[in-house]
Formats: sequence, C-alpha cells, structure tokens
Amino acid sequence: MALPNLTNADRDAARQKAILARQARSAVRASLKAGTLTLAQVLIRSDTVVGRMPVRQLLTALPGIGQVRATRSMNALGIPEGRRVQGLGPTQRSKLLQEFPSPM
Repeated sequence: MALPNLTNADRDAARQKAILARQARSAVRASLKAGTLTLAQVLIRSDTVVGRMPVRQLLTALPGIGQVRATRSMNALGIPEGRRVQGLGPTQRSKLLQEFPSPM
C-alpha cells in the first residue's frame, strides 16, 4: 500500500491535530493524578481522546499506581499490553473498576 502524497499544508494540519490530541490526553492524565476525575468517569467517556489512550498510561496516571502495579494488574485481569481504552470490553472495564475503586 502506497503512502498518500501530502502537501505541506496537509502535514501541518495533521501535526496540529496530533498535538491537540496529545494535549487533551495529557489533561485527562493530569486530572486523574489530581483526583478531579475518577477512573469510572474516564471509562464512561466515549470520545477518541480517551479511546486512543493506552490502558497502561491510564492506570499509571492514577495516584499511587506505577508501571509495575499497572503491568501486574493488567496481566492478572487478562488485558494485553498494547490494549487501548476503546478496545476494552465491558467485563474488562468492570474488572478494572473493581481493581481500582475510586476513593470516597
């Protein structure tokens, strides 16, 4: 499959779109870290900002969760390493919410 020929304007537009998506995902991670968003609120969202985020990145944004615990939990719950949030099934979402309940 040949790559499409893009003009400089097309490349700039794609670059801007990617920058905005990264900034939006960063804002979601910062809100999770600060506690203003919960995991349940993020998993309910159906937009592409959250959907394209890797599950590991989402889990490590939670307070007190590091790379090791995120990896162990994903393995225990049967979630593959490269899975993105949009690829989680309802059972996997509910298991994640049980594993990482939101603080009250």
